[in-house]
Amino acid sequence: MKTFSIAIHGGAGTLVKGMMTPELEAQYKLALKQALEAGYKFLEAGKTAVEAVEESVRLLEDSPLFNAGKGSVFTATESHEMDASIMDGKTLNAGAVSLISGIKNPVSLARDVMEKSEHVFLAGDGAMQFAKELNYKLENDVYFYDELRHNQWLEIKDTDNFQLDHSTKKDSKFGTVGAVACDQDGNIAAATSTGGMTNKKWGRVGDSPMIGAGNYANNKTCAISCTGSGEFFIRGVVAYDVACLMEHKGMSLEAASNEVINKRILEIGGDGGLIAVDTKGNIAMPFNTEGMYRASKTSEGKEDISIYK
Repeated sequence: MKTFSIAIHGGAGTLVKGMMTPELEAQYKLALKQALEAGYKFLEAGKTAVEAVEESVRLLEDSPLFNAGKGSVFTATESHEMDASIMDGKTLNAGAVSLISGIKNPVSLARDVMEKSEHVFLAGDGAMQFAKELNYKLENDVYFYDELRHNQWLEIKDTDNFQLDHSTKKDSKFGTVGAVACDQDGNIAAATSTGGMTNKKWGRVGDSPMIGAGNYANNKTCAISCTGSGEFFIRGVVAYDVACLMEHKGMSLEAASNEVINKRILEIGGDGGLIAVDTKGNIAMPFNTEGMYRASKTSEGKEDISIYK
């Protein structure tokens, strides 16, 4: 049997040990563990990498701790705008949605775009129309309401400021969740989902739903899910950049991931991190911030659940 493995993330940023209570830290680690185990069980049962990454991301979207799905932050108009993407490394099929609201699990809608439409990327009203045609249930505003998120918004509403997730005044966290996996057949996949930025305006879209920027998978190289300062990750085409270094420079997963996160993205002023897997089940999880919520597990018995550097 081939090695299979999975890695997940719940965002990167100014996560310094001692800044959160031990209780909250335990909650984050439990949520990561549950999402990791759910995806891992899919792989163990012989399911595809696509199924595994969707399952893990769905659980992260269902947790109010992370800025995706239920935990999505508030926009300037006190609403929620969510983005998600998924990609199958075997076929290079991909699906993405942006600027959607009321959808409990945006990653599942992204997968439906990939498998039930002839398109890759649907946004706004069109994406919502597509969801309606597939009989998606729309959750009301109460489902997405979180007091912490609302207070974050109240602090900066009616200003031109926006905040990355979980910010205190000096601190920022890039609120994204994601998963990458390698299944028993050696196929890989990636999925990413986000609730955007607090107080964001004008239908701003980050890197999370952009294939090649925040999410990418190709059996020739790797599967990547990013979390970071979206504008820079878009400019750096970060997810594809890692794959490109592997394909054209012959770099390993570890070396290519580190080159992009600890050198190339820093050179243009971007910060954040990524999770990556290749078809041999190798995992890399580099980040250039104080911390990144992350977890990984392989069929060889290696497991890691971490927050800080």
